Amino acid sequence: MHFTSEQRLDDGVLARAFTLGETPGTLWTPDSAAPAPLILMAHNGGLHRREPRLVARARYTAAQGYAVAAIDHPGHGDRPRSAADEQARADLRRAMRAGEPVDEIFESLVGPLVEKAVPEWRTTLDALLALPGIGGPVGYAGMTAIGIRLAVAEPRIAAAGFFAGGYVPRAQREEARQITIPLLFLLQWDDEGNPRQRALDLFDAFGSKEKTLHANPGGHVGTPWFEVEDGDRFFGRHLK
Repeated sequence: MHFTSEQRLDDGVLARAFTLGETPGTLWTPDSAAPAPLILMAHNGGLHRREPRLVARARYTAAQGYAVAAIDHPGHGDRPRSAADEQARADLRRAMRAGEPVDEIFESLVGPLVEKAVPEWRTTLDALLALPGIGGPVGYAGMTAIGIRLAVAEPRIAAAGFFAGGYVPRAQREEARQITIPLLFLLQWDDEGNPRQRALDLFDAFGSKEKTLHANPGGHVGTPWFEVEDGDRFFGRHLK
């Protein structure tokens, strides 16, 4: 892991950009001498790890005493996009505007992303836990499809917060039954891009004995800020 820049923010959080092989990322750490629990924060939809909503969540969470890491997934942020990915995204947007079925397009776009991103997250986790000032346990917050596979594959993940989840590849819908860690599942009731009933069915499928569903009115990007605060309390119960 090679750190390429660092900035001390006005809330005392240290933000450091890094590269790990071909994977760029950002690590936010609190102003504390004690080893900090780690939260992996994942995004979706071609977004950048420097997307303002993600950065705001990461800074707030780090200020509460966590180390927070985000990486650009393959085809996201600073990483090159393949022609096939660009075409799949264009097809997905067109089909959603037209009200056409999107399942197969979604499978062709998100299924391969999960297969590529999860090994990168596991390699990143190895490197992060080797750094001074970062300890376990480890949490995950973000994209549901990647989170499901990571929680199944990675025993170091102790708790997870998933966002949306209406459209999840078939493989991850099956894997959801294998998840037993505590979960916080956020659902926007009027999410134009994630069918409500599918999200509810997915929540029902999770094998965790402790799982909580928070549903709020509004569209995909309308998640209330208080859910970030509630998420901190959730992770505090399981990571601190």
